[in-house]
Amino acid sequence: MPQTVPAVRFWSGWSTRARLIAVVLAIDVIAALVSCGVIVINARNAVKVETRASLSTVESLVADTIRLLEAAPAERLLQTLDLRFQVLRHVRVTVRDAEGATVGAPIGQPRPERAAPAWFADLIMPKIEQHELPIVTAGRTIGTARITTQPMDEIDEIWVYARALSLTTFCINAAMLAALYLALGRVLAPLARLADGLTQLERHDYTARLPSPSSHEFAVIATRFNQVAEALSAVRAANGRLKRQLLTAQDDERRSTALELHDEFGPCLFALEANAASIGRLATGAAEPDRNKLSARASEIAGIVSQVQSRNRDLLNRLRPHALGQVPLADCLDLLLRDFARRHPETRFSGHFAGLARGYGELADLTVFRCIQESTTNAVRHGRAASVTAEAREADGALMVSIVDDGAGFDPDHGTGLGLSGMRERVEALDGTFVLDKHPPGAVVRIIIPVDPHRGDDPGSERSA
Repeated sequence: MPQTVPAVRFWSGWSTRARLIAVVLAIDVIAALVSCGVIVINARNAVKVETRASLSTVESLVADTIRLLEAAPAERLLQTLDLRFQVLRHVRVTVRDAEGATVGAPIGQPRPERAAPAWFADLIMPKIEQHELPIVTAGRTIGTARITTQPMDEIDEIWVYARALSLTTFCINAAMLAALYLALGRVLAPLARLADGLTQLERHDYTARLPSPSSHEFAVIATRFNQVAEALSAVRAANGRLKRQLLTAQDDERRSTALELHDEFGPCLFALEANAASIGRLATGAAEPDRNKLSARASEIAGIVSQVQSRNRDLLNRLRPHALGQVPLADCLDLLLRDFARRHPETRFSGHFAGLARGYGELADLTVFRCIQESTTNAVRHGRAASVTAEAREADGALMVSIVDDGAGFDPDHGTGLGLSGMRERVEALDGTFVLDKHPPGAVVRIIIPVDPHRGDDPGSERSA
């Protein structure tokens, strides 16, 4: 693992274009090294073959010349050999007389200044070979011809060829890398636009849109990006509407609570105050207090207190069901429907909650309660239903809830009010599903909420009968 960290750090700051160029450049370098190796191996074999062939050819020519001039004087024969082999490639011929002195200059083409560098010559240079042929005439040895291989002639030619090939290859690769750099700039341009778009999304600017590039892969990415941006924009707009509806609902709830306190509790408190003042006057009068009047005032106070308590329970139950979590969920739902039946005697309410556990957690219980409460309210208030049936049961590891009414139903183009939005938000927060559908002649609300198998019910969570 420690060996890979430097490589990761080395690549981390590089752009995609730079990485691709570096990969291509690395491939070029590897290909150049392989090509150089092949050239060196082939050149070494070629030089060896060429020098050996030249050596054999020159040996044959020297032998033939000696045989043809065998009858000539020794001095003339040596001079003829010296003149005949002045121009040779890949070999050098040195003619020596019987005393070992060199006749004329060393035979062979004089070498110009060496073209190949020493390191290149060392890579290719084969072993220098040297042969000596005796010069015999009239049965007498009059001298020797020393033939020495000169591979530098062939090495210089190979170097000139390899240098030209290398320069050509370098120019072609440089032009290819430049073209690749420009092409990658155009091909990868959508990535820069994508990065800019993501930056806009990060800054909560959901108006960002990407143009569709010509590349199929980038076109798919741009399409998906635009769809995500549109979805985020829609969600933000929905959240904005929901927040406005929530603020409106809070204001409406406060206004409704204030009106109820004023219209219901205000007169009751005034009546209590009036009865208390009347009792005070009766108690402080000079005559004996009229027990019947005191009893009547006490009865009136008890009735007013009972009315206040009833209104207080209704108000508290609307704000937060006080029995939820204290009694089984099925009993809370039954109590809810009985309360609806008391307040709306013209509508028939029925509930089927057999088989429910005592509870499924505070959030799940409250969600089921509020959904049934809101759906029933909508059926009575907007659908003017004559019958409402609520059912809740546990099956296949989920809570199945349905509320069916026979009211006027709903318009297909109906808007999503705060009540429906609130129910949907509550259910989806528990990974459930919420469906509002027609159920001629009315409507039906179906809710499915997954049940946590490890919720850890208390020992008293037996199923409802």
